[in-house]
Amino acid sequence: METNQQTIAVVGVGNMGSAIIKGLVNTNQFNIIGENPDNPRVTKLGQDLGFTVVNNNQDVVNANPDFVVLTTPAPITIKIAQELSQLPASTTVISAAAGVSLKELQSVITNATVATMIPNTPVAVNAGTIGLALPEAITDEKANKIIAFLKLLGDVIPVSENQLDIVGVIGGCGPAFVDVFMDAMSDGAVANGMNRQTAYRLISSMVKGTGKLAFDTNKLPAELRDQVTSPAGTTIKGVMVLEKNQFRYAVIDAINKAAGK
Repeated sequence: METNQQTIAVVGVGNMGSAIIKGLVNTNQFNIIGENPDNPRVTKLGQDLGFTVVNNNQDVVNANPDFVVLTTPAPITIKIAQELSQLPASTTVISAAAGVSLKELQSVITNATVATMIPNTPVAVNAGTIGLALPEAITDEKANKIIAFLKLLGDVIPVSENQLDIVGVIGGCGPAFVDVFMDAMSDGAVANGMNRQTAYRLISSMVKGTGKLAFDTNKLPAELRDQVTSPAGTTIKGVMVLEKNQFRYAVIDAINKAAGK
């Protein structure tokens, strides 16, 4: 490892912690520590990806990391935070534990800067969607430092803390909804003579490109739709079938249900 590399500690190497570590490894920029109770899966992951595995939080504190990312289950996150309370002021702690507030974290971790985020698993390929809530009193310098770090894992969307729950639904549940849509499109492609694997690749590329176009241009979805729905054309006929079958209502209802409404 290069001596000038920043040290990043990911506490909790479950699905999300593993995804974040994979994305960080892809950047080849950091000295990475994964903290987790002794687990053969995590040990093997550390060997495969080349990061250091430790089994207690004192080792994390002793490493003086630049960033600590908490991907621990919400019920134990405050206990874990207490064990990390001696982190130096130079460390930034970013929690991905849903339902654990900034106020709760700051009451325990008093020296280090604290932020909360809701990422999704595409961070593993540096294409994540990350909702980020920052404390009100944070300086621009520290905020920019956090955003620059997380941008290595994907798109960072700053939000107020009370919006993190719906960020979790859109960013976390949304990929499954898109997967269902893509699977249905593949059935339609197969029904029209395309082999399944080619259909999957075609649809994946289409979704990727459509999302990038919307994100990069910041145009309204309706504007982009209008660009490809010519009068009496094939696209508008397909859109009308989606409307007839209440496609948009189904999507809204799915989001509401996932949000517990």
